[in-house]
Amino acid sequence: MRRLPPLNALRVFEVAARTGSYADAGAQLGLTHGAVSRQIAALEDWLGQRLFVRTGRRMTATPAARVFAAEVSLSFDRMVAAAEACGRPAVRHILRVSAPTTFAMRWLIPRVEAFRTRQPDVEVAITTTTTLRDELRGGFDVAIRRGSAEPSAWPQYQPVPFLGEADTVIVSPALAARHPLREPGDIIHHVLLGSETRPGDWADWLERAGVPHRAEQRRQVYDHFFVTLQAVADGLGIGVGPFPVLEGDRDSGRILTPFPDIVVPRTGYVALIPFDAHKSPALTNFLGWLIEEGAPD
Repeated sequence: MRRLPPLNALRVFEVAARTGSYADAGAQLGLTHGAVSRQIAALEDWLGQRLFVRTGRRMTATPAARVFAAEVSLSFDRMVAAAEACGRPAVRHILRVSAPTTFAMRWLIPRVEAFRTRQPDVEVAITTTTTLRDELRGGFDVAIRRGSAEPSAWPQYQPVPFLGEADTVIVSPALAARHPLREPGDIIHHVLLGSETRPGDWADWLERAGVPHRAEQRRQVYDHFFVTLQAVADGLGIGVGPFPVLEGDRDSGRILTPFPDIVVPRTGYVALIPFDAHKSPALTNFLGWLIEEGAPD
């Protein structure tokens, strides 16, 4: 008989180490904070050493515990793979994808049917977030975020870059017809629409265009970009929008880009894979598909 550590305690420990929080581990596993604490204590008793230490109001995994958690995660991955190999081959897989709201609405969702056609046995379940870095607390197989592809920027994830981004001015056809934008200086006749989630967009574009900043310029700032985009489409003003995310809106005629050659390069999008994620064929194929879709024409 193998002298195994308590397996349920191992499961709780792996989630707590991965999320960095007893509370988040409890939320994922449907356990109270006290139940998580008791399972960790049982595993510490079995090992004969501490796995977590208190840092302020949080319990933080020790360096040895983080190494141990990584090994436990790999072992769980191998068990899942073995179980799938022995299971029903026709079972439907669910791939959980977390993405920013605008990106999901304007780029991912219109394209995802192509992936479903390629992988009919995989259901892509998309959840959206209105922030870029918050809510990276599990509950997904892959998270899409706008940010650096450097591993140091995402210490608990493997970043896979797949889509570049650049900003340019956007306007509705109706507003452009009433107040044409023939040269960059014409923006003085418009309300500049901005977003709290994309600060500095107008300042950067004005600098790139060589247009002076005017304090008296009329402005309206919304909390999220998808609200700003709707305001642009409704003709309430002009905005600065990301491409190729908004290519579908431009191709359909919903918005125009009056100065397509004046663009501001931005940090692109990365797919973030938790280090302990099960590297299933569904996940691997989805990442490959993202890279194909994001490749420049």
